[in-house]
Amino acid sequence: MTLKQPKKNSSKPTVLSAIKLSKSYSGIFPIFADLSFEVNAGEKIALVGVNGAGKSTLLKLLAGLETPDSGTITLQTGLKTAYLAQDVTFDDDKTLYEEMLGGFAEVRALQTQLNGLETAMSDPARQDFEKVLEEYARLTEKFELAGGYEYETRIRQVLTGLGFGEDWWERPVAQFSGGQKTRAALARTLLANPGLLLLDEPTNHLDLATLEWLEGFLQEWPGTIILISHDRLFLDKVVARVLDLSEGKLADYPGNYSRYVRLRAERIERATKEYEAQQEHIAKTEEYIRHYRAGSRAAQAQGRQKLLDRLERKEKPREHSRLRLSLRSDSASGRVVLETHDLTVGWETPDNIFPLFEAPDLEVIRGERVALIGPNGSGKTTFLKTVLGEIPPLDGWTELGPGVRPAYFAQTHDGLNPRHSVLEEIRLLHPFSAEEARTFLGRFLFSNDDVFKSIGQLSGGERSRVALAKITLSKANFLVLDEPTNHLDVYAREALEDLLSDYDGTILFVSHDRYLIDRLATQVWEVRREGLAVYRGNYSSFSARNLVAQAG
Repeated sequence: MTLKQPKKNSSKPTVLSAIKLSKSYSGIFPIFADLSFEVNAGEKIALVGVNGAGKSTLLKLLAGLETPDSGTITLQTGLKTAYLAQDVTFDDDKTLYEEMLGGFAEVRALQTQLNGLETAMSDPARQDFEKVLEEYARLTEKFELAGGYEYETRIRQVLTGLGFGEDWWERPVAQFSGGQKTRAALARTLLANPGLLLLDEPTNHLDLATLEWLEGFLQEWPGTIILISHDRLFLDKVVARVLDLSEGKLADYPGNYSRYVRLRAERIERATKEYEAQQEHIAKTEEYIRHYRAGSRAAQAQGRQKLLDRLERKEKPREHSRLRLSLRSDSASGRVVLETHDLTVGWETPDNIFPLFEAPDLEVIRGERVALIGPNGSGKTTFLKTVLGEIPPLDGWTELGPGVRPAYFAQTHDGLNPRHSVLEEIRLLHPFSAEEARTFLGRFLFSNDDVFKSIGQLSGGERSRVALAKITLSKANFLVLDEPTNHLDVYAREALEDLLSDYDGTILFVSHDRYLIDRLATQVWEVRREGLAVYRGNYSSFSARNLVAQAG
């Protein structure tokens, strides 16, 4: 990769320029080719596209972690970049706070020098006392400009905003869960204070409160951001430009995600009409040539053939491949689907009891859609498993109503056998022939040899699609879903929303996807320290009531 000083725009300087980038797997299988774009200082840009389109690969190229097969990436001289990967690792036993301090090595080195100079200044009889004073003044100014008086406050703000209370600061990061490591890596990346911030799925593993904090933080971020995310509301609030990577090509749209969706639909509609008009013109011209090629108008026919040969053919616009889902229950449940009484949710070992929260007496009526929200670790998954009878309540009881047939979508895909192929996993639930099963799996974007992959070889998004396929075969009338949109790209999320909106049964679901909650929920149950609180309405109604309560 070559790094050169780009020409600067008169209003905002260009901080990054990519020219004719191409990349392939093993030098054989193309991911994308001839991508070109520029990024100006202060822009906040979303990189969108289906899973497997090459978004993460492009971000790694921009971060300098991979090299393009051809093309150049030009960075502004002196530009500091920071990159957050989807999968993060911490190899040593540094504590969380020590990891955060690692981003301030230069500032802390200045601090050490200043401490030494302060010791030297305690002896005014030194012959070089004046020189010590001058050096102290120079380093003090440098220390201040580098944020030396603020870095500990910044660490506190970022760690607190990302949900790490002080009791976590001295714990080794290597011992954290996957979600905690992701948040720690995000904190470390934000604290690097780069001019260009490259974020690959920064919203993964964030609960709603932390997600909203990150939105506010990035909205105020003075630098340049290029990010990948499938959270549509997050994109609406943070970005003002969208780069759509599809079919190996890049399309550039101004505005946030909602505007991108509208503009893209308009572009596809316009391009489709132009393609159809050209096809009609080609058909008429070919008919004229066939009719007159040997007659009195042979010269005109030959001329039209030459024009047709030189015609630049328009490609037929292609929509993103979409899941084609359908789901119906095969029988209705009774009126009351779920009841609880004096319920305490938690878990216990032979030696200890770990209560998580208490719930008021709850009742879910047939056809309702209940969203369960709350901080990570608050007990949402434990509640779902308690409802399904997999974990006994610590106190009280929970009961499913007559005729209720539940189906459970586990966040960790526990119900999938990693040794089975995709085909085997589906045929366990339904007596499909091999050909019928392949046709069915095609609706979930599994084609050709994909159906023979073992579950253990699949990506998170692919496993989610298998789990959804099994849900649609269940004919259940009560869906219990734990983070069903995790690992799904935007288009798969929209297909899932359509499926669940048309579903004729009852739904209890955990999600951090505010679009999904807004579209589906008739109730929102929030897990808080003092217990579970019940709100009528969707996420917008819940959020508006909270804002009013905070203002009061």
